[in-house]
Amino acid sequence: MRKPFRCYLAVIWVIALTLVAAVPYAEDATPYPRITEEAFKARLPFFDYDTKLSLDGRVVQQWKEGDTVRDKIVFRGAQGFLVPGYFEVPNKAQKPYPLVLLLHGWSGSKEVWYKDGGIHSGGEMRKALLGEGYAVLALDAATHGERSNEIGYQHVNAFDDPKAPPSHNYFTYAEISVQTVKDYRRALDFMAERGDVDMNRIGLVGYSMGGMDSFYLLSVEPRIKMAVACVPPLTSPGYGAANPIDYSWGIGSKPFCMLMGRKDEMGDPVKVEASYHQYIETPNTKLIWYDKGHGLTEIYVPDALAWVKTHL
Repeated sequence: MRKPFRCYLAVIWVIALTLVAAVPYAEDATPYPRITEEAFKARLPFFDYDTKLSLDGRVVQQWKEGDTVRDKIVFRGAQGFLVPGYFEVPNKAQKPYPLVLLLHGWSGSKEVWYKDGGIHSGGEMRKALLGEGYAVLALDAATHGERSNEIGYQHVNAFDDPKAPPSHNYFTYAEISVQTVKDYRRALDFMAERGDVDMNRIGLVGYSMGGMDSFYLLSVEPRIKMAVACVPPLTSPGYGAANPIDYSWGIGSKPFCMLMGRKDEMGDPVKVEASYHQYIETPNTKLIWYDKGHGLTEIYVPDALAWVKTHL
């Protein structure tokens, strides 16, 4: 009776070994390629801006909404364009306010942080931060939202009107990100000028393109102390010298949390995992996966909020 039982165990063992061999180990995965640290440092001047350029910052509208006060602000961006944004503060907050920057994704605008649901679940994220006493600042990225005048009032995903005269893109993807990063740095200059923000307690939550921007901002802006990057594409050939993974050099020891979807079509989860372990992982970083696509839904909000509360 023992011989058949042993044969049965042997068959099970062979099957188990076959299945294990068929599953790729995380350590066998190849991370996305990354430039050298020297090449990374050579690119940092792309994000420099003229600090002598007048900010012309001002409040153009104000709303008192329940437990918060929201200002619509404008200031002069790095390329001379006026940059609009919303600066919102909970009534219970004490000056100087800890501040969280909210960076939207491609084809979005500052308005996504004022709407529940959608790709960003932005309303839920914003209200969670305000509820914990954080001020928030959301700008329109370059060429997005109210800044569509920069591209002839087209949407970034322009409708190709056959009756319209031929046009071309005025900005590359890289130029849009670089300009947006410069403008967020200018926004911090404006916050410092106002005097009501704690400049030692500034963090960010970025979604998709905004998550990509977090890599650049952590690389060049020392006033930003921590970041949450939601579903950032780690690599994109269209971004050229602004390929996000190349700026993972700049995260260093800063607290950095990546919230990713295993079904996200904008990245290979095995390569993302390998890239995180190879380039990003430190005692101050974290990678959280959800069984979602590029739209995480509001389930990411508690994790993002917990990271902000722990590190800001």
